Amino acid sequence: MQALVVDDSRVMRTILTRLLTDLNFDVVQAGDGAEALAALDAGARPDVALVDWNMPVMDGLTFIKKCRQNPDYRDVVLMMVTTESEHSNIVQALAAGAHEYVIKPFTDEVIAEKLEMLGLIAR
Repeated sequence: MQALVVDDSRVMRTILTRLLTDLNFDVVQAGDGAEALAALDAGARPDVALVDWNMPVMDGLTFIKKCRQNPDYRDVVLMMVTTESEHSNIVQALAAGAHEYVIKPFTDEVIAEKLEMLGLIAR
């Protein structure tokens, strides 16, 4: 299984990469939505992408919308992982095509439970 971690924080990318690696994912990292789209365009085919909302260049919501507009990327499971906790943001992200929404700070268990619920891991 492959995962794409999209976050402008190097620390957050490291935390999520460690967690996903422990769950047997190969991880590709991107510092913003534009880098993530470039990785997809270059051939990365993640089973899941964990996407921050607030990033420079291209934010996570725009990235999710662009993924959903491209038939080649529609099968990527998208999980927003963000500090944005407003109900309207959650609704907006899910309406744009995110499958799940996790609010930072999170525990490893929360991410693992979401991945299990999405059928990406068995525990």
